[in-house]
Amino acid sequence: MVGSLLLRGMLVGLVAGLLAFGFARVFGEPQVEYAIAFEEHQAQAAGEAPEAELVSRSTQAGVGLLAGIMLYGAAIGGLLALTFAYVQGRISSLGPRGTAALIALAGFVAVILVPQLKYPANPPAVGNPDTIQARTELFFIMLVLSVATASAAVGLAKRLTTKHGIWNAWIAAGIAYVVVMGIAFYALPPINELPEQFSAAVLWNFRAATLGIHAILWTAIGLLFGAVAERKLVDQRDGRAGPTHSAARTVR
Repeated sequence: MVGSLLLRGMLVGLVAGLLAFGFARVFGEPQVEYAIAFEEHQAQAAGEAPEAELVSRSTQAGVGLLAGIMLYGAAIGGLLALTFAYVQGRISSLGPRGTAALIALAGFVAVILVPQLKYPANPPAVGNPDTIQARTELFFIMLVLSVATASAAVGLAKRLTTKHGIWNAWIAAGIAYVVVMGIAFYALPPINELPEQFSAAVLWNFRAATLGIHAILWTAIGLLFGAVAERKLVDQRDGRAGPTHSAARTVR
């Protein structure tokens, strides 16, 4: 059963990856092109020799982008399927579609939205190359804190549900998540390495497009996998019930 759901989740992730790729090509790539042009102009002004292009820009924006997003989509779809197999019927009484949508929403908030609110994605030319390791470490610290806190919040809600009811339990868990992540936002150092004369509009559009790509991917996976999982569970239930119904008809 778990293997079947995992396969379906990965296939759904591939489909979602195609949708996200289309959005990235239309809304994300123009911002990247501008950032690369700005970076090249700055290098020329400083008298620096242009760097050798290991992979052509057309390949990066085409096949490379498609492969990366689809592999990412398949991985997220597989993880969502495994999470679904574990929590279905245990965390809440929601059906397969509701459970899948809730997992996708929680995953998007914990894995994408909250970490990027603190350390948003940057286009080329934004960020000091000397600090890339420190910036990467800070982002992953934020990511781990967000995921761990979200997991703890779910466990807290589950423990509080019996005594305080489902609504009060989840509200308390949500408040706990916000408080902990607010402390993390305050404690972790900010990063502001925007070069002079770089377009604020391009930076905003790039970051908005990045969040849009992830939002489309996670939303499509949550909705599509919920439909696929519901069909799978219905077919499995009917398959189990079939022999019993046939035997009953034979006895009558």
